[in-house]
Amino acid sequence: MLGTTLILPGESDPLTDPDQISTLLAKQIELVVDGGACSLEPTTVIDLVGDEPVLVRQGRGDAALFGL
Repeated sequence: MLGTTLILPGESDPLTDPDQISTLLAKQIELVVDGGACSLEPTTVIDLVGDEPVLVRQGRGDAALFGL
């Protein structure tokens, strides 16, 4: 799950347009939910796939809520 900002590898600016995200990632994701306008400040990304949460990127959002 991804919320708010999406910064693709090799890019410095986040994608914020849901139509553009759907077009670019159509074969990699099943659904984009348009939550409205968002900040350009990167969000915190936490990988919850394994047994323990892993901090992937510290940004806007408190990783301490996940014990990180």
